[in-house]
Amino acid sequence: MDIRFDGKKALVTGAGKGIGRDTVKLLAKCGADVYALSRTQSDLDSLKAEVPEIKTVCVDLSDWDSTKVAVEGCGPIDLLVNNAAIAKLEPFLEVTKEFYSYYLNNYFVNRTMNVNVRQLIQVSQIVARGMVERGLGGSIVNVSSQASLVGLTNHTVYCATKAAVDSLTKTMALELGPKNIRVNSVNPTVVNTAMGKIGWSKPEKAEPMKRRIPLGRFAEVEEVVHVILFLLSDKSSMMNGTCLPIDGGMSSTGV
Repeated sequence: MDIRFDGKKALVTGAGKGIGRDTVKLLAKCGADVYALSRTQSDLDSLKAEVPEIKTVCVDLSDWDSTKVAVEGCGPIDLLVNNAAIAKLEPFLEVTKEFYSYYLNNYFVNRTMNVNVRQLIQVSQIVARGMVERGLGGSIVNVSSQASLVGLTNHTVYCATKAAVDSLTKTMALELGPKNIRVNSVNPTVVNTAMGKIGWSKPEKAEPMKRRIPLGRFAEVEEVVHVILFLLSDKSSMMNGTCLPIDGGMSSTGV
């Protein structure tokens, strides 16, 4: 199946490493004009060296004002991949006020909620408003996780943020669909990124998780990236509001 994005402008957040980085590279290969956004300049520099035609944007998405300037500076966007996320793991009984808190009358969230949820809303709003103004529609893919679909030990707040991403995906699809803007999410299991390999390198941690996956292994980065590009493309033109597991069947087992 040939997927091309010639004449399309794409923005990928969390583009410095892992899924985001490979998504940028494949989007560019498929003809898209790509903006790669990351908070780490060195990652963007090395990515630019690999793919000279991309544009790089260095910004910390936890900073509301800087994010607004950076995303608006990219101009009109046709394809958006909300990939940026962080994971700070704590057991349920050890989640503290500092880890997850409310402040006065404003919704004040820790960095995990700020990066995983709040920035996704902000970036999507900016991009979607431009899509609406141009009247050409567009496609948005949110990178969620199996953590939104099943309980994972020591992932209390991370699971909550990814459940929020799935809920946002459905609400965005409902409200933006009539404007010909499709919104879907991908929900991968553990992925063999550099970070994933470090975090799940110990057999005593990895093997119980793999036993919950009918295919018996973790996902490769390209297996997630290919699904993201499919959802961005017109090949998935009737898919909207879908939270698509890429988990080797784990979510179907009920364990």
